[in-house]
Amino acid sequence: MPRILVIDDDPTISELVSINLEMAGYDVNQAEDGIKGQALALQSPPDLIMLDLMLPKVDGFTVCQRLRRDARTADIPVLMLTALGQIQDKVEGFNAGADDYLTKPFDVEEMLLRVRALLRRTDRIPQAAKHSEILSQGPLTLIPERFEVIWFSKKIKLTHLEFELLHCLLQRHGQTVSPSAILKEVWGYEPDDDIETIRVHIRHLRTKLEPEPRRPRYIKTVYGAGYCLELQEEEEGIQLENTSTNLG
Repeated sequence: MPRILVIDDDPTISELVSINLEMAGYDVNQAEDGIKGQALALQSPPDLIMLDLMLPKVDGFTVCQRLRRDARTADIPVLMLTALGQIQDKVEGFNAGADDYLTKPFDVEEMLLRVRALLRRTDRIPQAAKHSEILSQGPLTLIPERFEVIWFSKKIKLTHLEFELLHCLLQRHGQTVSPSAILKEVWGYEPDDDIETIRVHIRHLRTKLEPEPRRPRYIKTVYGAGYCLELQEEEEGIQLENTSTNLG
């Protein structure tokens, strides 16, 4: 039975969320502030964390950043719950390490959909190593078991979402992948207003893989159409030197 930790200071919302999760077959634990929530996550790491942003003592952004820095909780998917709904709030949440974002008030079925998608995604990544799927192309090799890539002979750790996004693009190497296709495959649903979600994670990938993230040559934006991964094997020697310099 998957275990979910709900960190929210509103007892009404926390109880509503917990009851519906338990009815859906999940084991639920609750915390009413950031300090207790972080402590519970470290003491008994759950399969998923539902984290409110506006928390007493320590806010949700900070809690998420701390969880991501700790090896015990770094890979646990985080679904942020918040009354904030502006694009910048989403960007800050994803920059802090959140995997998905749900704005209050939300429909219970929508919440359960997001939870299932996150848990399914976490379990699905190690299964990416199927004979029919591409795991290596030119200077790039994916390592599903550790959410790592070998990029020009250098190992680089990715988040769950970064790994899935790169995997999605690699399966269509040289082709433009639409935002709707990315959202459906990587996030597991098709919201109409989450294009900024993709942009944030594309920027994160470029920071880790591109010699010059502001002038990408591998993860390209096809304006009005989507994103395209293009790898050139013949430039490996040159780009390895540049990549090593930029990635420190």
